[in-house]
Amino acid sequence: MRSILIGAVVIVLAVIAAFAFGLVDINQTRETKMPDVAIEKGQMPTFDVDTAKVKIDTKRAEIDVPSVNVDMKKEEIDVPDIDVQKAN
Repeated sequence: MRSILIGAVVIVLAVIAAFAFGLVDINQTRETKMPDVAIEKGQMPTFDVDTAKVKIDTKRAEIDVPSVNVDMKKEEIDVPDIDVQKAN
């Protein structure tokens, strides 16, 4: 689930960067026209809602927490090299 969220954030940031750096150029080709709407007297709904009472508190507990150790080392690998030309 976490990787899906990270992937979605990366895609959104890539789209924002594409617009910010001029890689995407959008031009409006037709004006917008609002539809004709007739408004008549209406009524807003009313509700009678009874909800449960929820109390949130904390308590001290002892749980097992994993300890992770990551060792880093340098390796030479092939990485992508991208050349992008801006849109007109």
